[in-house]
Amino acid sequence: MKNTILIVEDDRNIAELLRLYLEKEGFHTVVAYDGGAGVAAYEKEKPDMVLLDVMLPVMDGWGVLKEIRSAGKTPVIMLTAKGELGDKVMGLEGGADDYITKPFETKELLARIHAVLRRTGGEEMGKKRLVFDKLVIDMDSFELTVDGKKTEIPPKEMELLFHLASTPNRVYTRNQLLDEVWGFDYFGDSRTVDVHIKRLREKLENVSDKWSLKTVWGVGYKFETVGA
Repeated sequence: MKNTILIVEDDRNIAELLRLYLEKEGFHTVVAYDGGAGVAAYEKEKPDMVLLDVMLPVMDGWGVLKEIRSAGKTPVIMLTAKGELGDKVMGLEGGADDYITKPFETKELLARIHAVLRRTGGEEMGKKRLVFDKLVIDMDSFELTVDGKKTEIPPKEMELLFHLASTPNRVYTRNQLLDEVWGFDYFGDSRTVDVHIKRLREKLENVSDKWSLKTVWGVGYKFETVGA
């Protein structure tokens, strides 16, 4: 079944280009040209994702985002010509899942769409429950079990661990992890990843000799398994 993407964009040329590109990539699209029509289309179509322009007639993108968030957790990527830090913060605090500044490459937008859908469960990610020796990462119940014991873990650490463990032995750079786990064109310090890895290691170190969180010096991190 195709994912449905609602495009809320008042520039008809941009909206049409997005529609054609996304449908070519296998998505079903719905287009609205103002904020009021965007809210109505959202309520009617119940899309899997919304691409939402900020500067819109009738109701601006922030107002539309507020309406969407009051109704549910549908992922939203903000589209805007503005690149100021304040807009990114406003979008993040308002509940947007990502933010991309015009003009943008369609390939970059597509990559972000897939990344957000994977993060939010709107796209098949494979198993949502990963089992290793003495370790269970269950994203459905959001529970981490280490050596048979439930372990308290902050959401972002859990998401980071699941992301790494979903593709064992693959090396991720810090920037890849920031983009794919934190998302939203993260504008903080890349050392955020190092801090989260350090905290994960405190919970997981020496639990099993069949897997470990490894640093690949000069590159990034990986969840390494032995004999896989």
